[in-house]
Order: sequence, then C-alpha cells, then structure tokens
Amino acid sequence: MNKIVKVKSISIWIFIIPFVAINACLILITNFHELFPNNADIIWHTIPYIDGGASISRTARVFPTYLIFKPAMFLTSYLLIKYWSYNKEIINYFHEGHKYTKYIIFFGVGSAILLILHSIFLGIKIDNDIYKLFRRVVMVSFIVFEIVAQTYFVLIVYSIKEKMDKFINKKIFLIKMILVSILVVVAIVSIPILVMEGNKQLKHALEWDYFVGVISFYLLTFFMWKKPQPHTI
Repeated sequence: MNKIVKVKSISIWIFIIPFVAINACLILITNFHELFPNNADIIWHTIPYIDGGASISRTARVFPTYLIFKPAMFLTSYLLIKYWSYNKEIINYFHEGHKYTKYIIFFGVGSAILLILHSIFLGIKIDNDIYKLFRRVVMVSFIVFEIVAQTYFVLIVYSIKEKMDKFINKKIFLIKMILVSILVVVAIVSIPILVMEGNKQLKHALEWDYFVGVISFYLLTFFMWKKPQPHTI
C-alpha cells in the first residue's frame, strides 16, 4: 500500500477518534450521572462549545470517562507519529531534502509526545504549583506544536504544489490553508484572554472549538489527497 493511501486512512481516524472520545465523555458526564461514584464529578447539562460550561479536562479526568479519553489519546498520539512520518516520505518523493521537512517531524512527533504526557497526568491530583504549571505548559505546548507542524506542512505543499498537481485537490488544500491561518490568528488573539483572570466560560468554549479546529486539519487531509494511480508512492 502506498504512502498516500496510508496518510488518507490515518488522517480520518486522527479526526474521528478524539472527536468521538471528547464528546462521549461530555455526554456521559452530563446525562448518565449514575455511572459516576463521586457526585462532585457530575456536570449538569451544558453545551460547552457555546456556553463554556466545562473544560475538556473536567469532563475527561474522572472515572469512568478517563477510561475513554486516555486510550483514545494514546491511540491518536501513535497515529500522529505515523502520520507525520509518512508525510515526510511523501514530501521527499516530490522534493528530496526540503528545508521544512525536519520541522514537521520535530513539531508533529513532538505534539504526539506532549499529548501522551497530557493524557498520563490527566486526573492525577498533586497540590503543587510546579506540577500544576507543568500540566498547563504541556497542554499549551501540544497546541503550539500542532499548529506549527500544520503551518510548515501547508508551506511545504504550497511551495511544491506544481509537482503535486495530480495528487491533491486544490480546493480542499485552499480550505486547509484558510483553516491553519484562522487557527494561527485565533491563537495569537486569544493570548490576552488566556493570561487574564476570569472569563472562565469563554476560555472553556474557546478550548472546545479550537480543539475541533485543530483535528479538522486531519479531516481535510483525507479529502485533500486524491486516490493515487498504480506505481506511485
């Protein structure tokens, strides 16, 4: 099986698995309260994408929702490593030694490792400021690494798009470029909001919507690549 087919198949799962996982956790914790042994963990009806009634970690860090969230994130991390590795091979096929290739591997694989770390420590309560700072740094770094990897990938494809003309859907690639641009702008604009005290609901809503935006990059990857002809990569 060639690398483009592998990337297409992996990318759709990188979108589906985390999307289903976080929403399954949300549905369970807001509607199936009898499953939660600790009443303090229960969240009443909310649509956090709109009202910011809870953070993603708040819905996923308790029993039994972490039984869904953690395995899903571990699997997603594995798929991310495979995804960026295959993309490196595809890029080298069209343009050997592209100057940005090393960056998508560094930041792409790095984001997967950071997601693993976030998942491992999620739900572990330690009353220590350094530990709390560490968890926040890991989560923010995951987002930053993801956006940087996605940005470099878009720049690479744009720079060699003539060589890839028969392999990519240009309209989907344009949407992909717009999505990454929006994610970068939103990240920059959101910095003052995130560092200020308060605005908890706004921060939570931004977290849910931004996460979906980040994984939508991989959904677009599935539609961007055309089905390769025989004897291609």
